[in-house]
Amino acid sequence: MFTDITGQKVPSVTFPIIAGDTWISRNSEEIFANKTVVVFSLPGAFTPTCSSSHLPRYNELAAKFTANGVDEIVCISVNDTFVMNAWAKDQDAENISFIPDGNGEFTQGMGLLVNKAEIGFGKRSWRYAMLVKNGVIEKMFIEPDLPGDPFEVSDADTMLNFINPEAIQSTEVAIFTKHGCSHCTKAKALLAEQGLQYEELVLGENTTITAMRAISHADTTPQVFIDGKHIGGNDELTKYFS
Repeated sequence: MFTDITGQKVPSVTFPIIAGDTWISRNSEEIFANKTVVVFSLPGAFTPTCSSSHLPRYNELAAKFTANGVDEIVCISVNDTFVMNAWAKDQDAENISFIPDGNGEFTQGMGLLVNKAEIGFGKRSWRYAMLVKNGVIEKMFIEPDLPGDPFEVSDADTMLNFINPEAIQSTEVAIFTKHGCSHCTKAKALLAEQGLQYEELVLGENTTITAMRAISHADTTPQVFIDGKHIGGNDELTKYFS
């Protein structure tokens, strides 16, 4: 079993980072002092759950975390800075600070460095999330000590629910899109900025233009529905949120 160290200070570590073409460093003091920081840590960049669920949802909900007093969202992984930078670019996760714990010092200090040699990973971080205020851990969500890579409690929604239960999305959103549609891209980005998850129905893949017309009485994309109400296209969605 892993030890919950809520109430303790985070480990004091300096992280070498490549920013552009220059080596810089960030340390625990600079990251956490006099700030409210959400940290989520995961087994590895580019791995399936980390790339499909864990990271994207924190990025999507960043605006809601900020609105609820969070100064920075930090992703920590036992990977080198080049890998973390490439992953950040691949994920287009501009709302997240990527911290490479390449030597595993921070993760070891947290008591969450695990051996994944059986799958060729070597030493990696167990999956967890925590809320840190002025360098002191206020709350930890550590995944259960089960085989594989459980992902049950360290997600962004669970963390946001702890910070402010009223901030969790209660709306249901669906959007009809098609490939190559720039207005669809803008509408999805706007929904993400609002911290809203949505079901995407792509013409020619999982729905048809006939179905979209029947529901929305429109033949252009995108077509957005929120809680069963037809909002319309990107322009109408922008007006809706303004």
